[in-house]
This record gives sequence, C-alpha cells and structure tokens, in this order.
Amino acid sequence: MTLAAELLEIAARIAREAGDLALRRRQEGVTVAATKSAAADIVTAADREVEAFVRAELARERPGDGFFGEESGAEQGESGITWVVDPIDGTVNYAYGIPAWAVSIAAVEGDADTAAWSALAGAVYNPVTGELFRASRGGGAWLGDRRLAVSEVGEAGGLVATGFGYDPETHGPALAQLSRVMPIARDVRRIGAASLDLASVAAGRVDAYYERGTHPWDHAAGVLLVEEAGGRVGGAPGGRPGNGMVIASSPAFFARLEPLLDYDR
Repeated sequence: MTLAAELLEIAARIAREAGDLALRRRQEGVTVAATKSAAADIVTAADREVEAFVRAELARERPGDGFFGEESGAEQGESGITWVVDPIDGTVNYAYGIPAWAVSIAAVEGDADTAAWSALAGAVYNPVTGELFRASRGGGAWLGDRRLAVSEVGEAGGLVATGFGYDPETHGPALAQLSRVMPIARDVRRIGAASLDLASVAAGRVDAYYERGTHPWDHAAGVLLVEEAGGRVGGAPGGRPGNGMVIASSPAFFARLEPLLDYDR
C-alpha cells in the first residue's frame, strides 16, 4: 500500500466517525460557543468536541505527524505530514439544521502553508446524506465505488457554486463579481460549505466553484478531490487555492471563468 493510500484509509475512517459524532450532537441540540470574525461566524460546542476527537485519533494513529485545525491552530510534526482539519465545515448550516455540512480531513506533505504543501489524501464526509468523498494522490477521486470526474460544460453555460464572506463590507464587491460571471453561468448555487462545493465539482454536480476568503481547512481535501477527478484548480496567492481566491472546474471552463474574477494574481 502506498503512503497516500494508507493516509486515505485513516482520513476516511476518522472523518466518518467524527461526522457521526457531530450528527449525534446536532440531534441533541446545538450550543453556540463563540463567534469569530463576525457575529454570523459562529463556533458551536460540537466544532470543538469533534476537532478534539479527530486530533486524538490522529495522534494515536500517527503520533509524529503535524496538525492544523480550524479550532485549535497549527502544530508542527516530525514526519513531514500535516493533517488539515475542518471539524464542521458549514457551521451555520449545521446550527440551522440545513443538511449541507461536512467533516473535511486532508493529509498534506509539508507544514501548514498552502503555498508549499502537496496534498496526499483527503476525505469529505456529509453525515446527513451518508456520502463520503475521498481521494488520494494518483489514486483518483471516489464516492462509494464510483470514480468521480468533473463535468464538461455545454452551450447553456456552467452551474457555478460560490460563497460570500461574513464581513458585510465584502458583499458588494462579491455581488459585482457574480454579475460578471452570470453571462457564462446556467445558474448559481450558494451551498454554504466549501468542502462540499469542491466535492460537488469533483462529482460533476456543479460545473465550477469560486470563492474568496476561504481558509486552508476549508479547501485542503476538496482541492485534491477536484484534481483527482480531472479538474483544474487555481487562485491566490501564487496561482494556488488560498485565502485570496479558490477556483475549481473542468480545464476548459476554468479558462472562461478565471478571467472574470477580480483578485490579486
């Protein structure tokens, strides 16, 4: 078994167990523990509990690896492998009972620096639907026993997913950008969980995704899913997916979408 395949087995198991824990807590009732960048940017008690569970399981499985989680920050390891974790991506959906949230776990070669790392394995699990998206470097992207492939966009345009930041000052520019995208779009979806948006690109459920202001844990696993499904990813800084921009689609549609997006290349 290759290292990437071994890491994927670990990521998939823990993502499923962590997601099932989060689902149980959702059924028991959600407690908002704090807000972050804005009043709408919440953290639930389950976010913290689930990340602690994931961190403990990874430490037991691979004690020499690093860890980079949304709720507990980064810790350097000794192995050269870092786990990038979003315990509940789509926390607002989770709090409201909207069934579009996921646990996202990726294993990357390198430290907690999106400009330098290379993703080896990733899993995105939606406990409400029971869908586990998974990918390993060179091993393809999968949903169950179905190998995933990005879609090709027809004359009607692409079904484009996007998101908006929590800062109200960013909403005007984001809507202006969306207006530039609409001429090449069949329609637009705003799902509220970056990891699921990227998994949907990989699965051909949407044709493209772009968003500004995401964090490494939002897209680490999803970007690998798209790449292994034959898609193209990019953004900023440095032409790689990052806080400045994440773009993902089929290679042909990427060439049409990317020039319409306003970001610091």
